Amino acid sequence: MREIHLSVTVDEANLILEGMGLLPFARVYALVAKLQQQAREQLAGKPAREEPDAT
Repeated sequence: MREIHLSVTVDEANLILEGMGLLPFARVYALVAKLQQQAREQLAGKPAREEPDAT
């Protein structure tokens, strides 16, 4: 099967996963797991980006 590679922010990835959570579990569970695994691998050891203070 052909693959594509997407580049999204962590917030965008979380939004995608949130949307997938609205679909039937049996249809998306494997894809959710695949996305989460890839995110873990990419974020391992990288410090979280600090957000500027809103105050």
